Amino acid sequence: MPIHSFLQPGVFDPEALAAMSEAFESACSELDEARQPKVAPEVIAGRIIAAARAGERDPVRLRAAALGERPSEGDQG
Repeated sequence: MPIHSFLQPGVFDPEALAAMSEAFESACSELDEARQPKVAPEVIAGRIIAAARAGERDPVRLRAAALGERPSEGDQG
């Protein structure tokens, strides 16, 4: 399920959508690979959307926001 399913059309520019999509796919894959309890895709998407609304556009930091992580020193940039 792509993140576009959770968005109103025209809210984000194409570059933001690309970063958000990358972060969403990465976060979902990471949770699946780690065999973590299922987190609803709506929760992951909601966290990414909230971070993007606050101005974040880096896919690594968007993924971190989705997973409730803080980016490492090297990821801040």
